[in-house]
Amino acid sequence: MKSNDLVINKNILLHNTIRQGIRDAFPLAIGIATYGIPYGVLGIHAGFGVLGTVAMSALVFSGSVQMISIAMHTAGAGLVSIIGTAVLLNLRNLLYGATLASGISTAKKWRWLLAFGVSDEPFVLGTARFQSFGPDPLYFGIITIVFYLTWVATSFIGAIIGGHINTQDLGLDLAFPMTFVAILSQIIKDKPIIATALTGAIITIANEIFVPGSPYVILLAGFISPFVGCYLRSRKSNVE
Repeated sequence: MKSNDLVINKNILLHNTIRQGIRDAFPLAIGIATYGIPYGVLGIHAGFGVLGTVAMSALVFSGSVQMISIAMHTAGAGLVSIIGTAVLLNLRNLLYGATLASGISTAKKWRWLLAFGVSDEPFVLGTARFQSFGPDPLYFGIITIVFYLTWVATSFIGAIIGGHINTQDLGLDLAFPMTFVAILSQIIKDKPIIATALTGAIITIANEIFVPGSPYVILLAGFISPFVGCYLRSRKSNVE
C-alpha cells in the first residue's frame, strides 16, 4: 500500500513540475516568438532558404548568434569572422552553465542534453527554481523544450511568410539591434559598464568612418570593450 502511495505521490510531483514548467515558460515563449518570426523573415531575405533558416534554429538555438550571423553574412563577412563572433557572444553561457550545474546535477547522464538548453531565458527561470526548490532537472528540461519548440516553430513561420514581407518597410532589420540597446540600457549603472559600452560605441563608429562595412568590427569591439570594463572594475576594487 505504501509503495502505491509513493508511486502516486511521485506521479503527482512529476505532473506538477511539468505543469509549472509550462506555465512559467509560456510568457517568455511569447517573447521568443516575437524574435523567431522576424529571424525567419530575415533568414529568407539573407538567402538561407526555408530549410537553412529552420535548420539553423534547430541546431544553434541562439537568437543573438543567429541574428548576428545573418547580419554578418549579408554584409559579406567570412565564415571565420562569423564563427569567431558566435563564440564571443556565447561566452556568457559558460557562466550560465557553471551556475546551473548544481541544479541539474541529479540528471546524471542526461546533463549533456540539458546543457543544450543553457541560454538566457532558461537560465533566469532555472536559477529561480533551483534557489526555491533545489535541484530540478525535469523542470529545466520542460522549460527548455517549450522555448526550443517555440523558437523552431516561429522560425519556420517567419521563413514561410518571409518572401512576402519587406523587412525595411516593417523595420525588422532593426528589431534585434534595438533589443540589444534596450537590454543594455537596463544594466548601465556604474562607470566600468558605462566605459565598456562607450568603448564599443567608439570602436563601431570609428570603424564605420574609416573602414565602412568591415566584418571585423564586432570581433574588435567585443574583444576590446570588456577588457576596459574589467580594468576599471579591478582598479575600483583595489581602491576600496
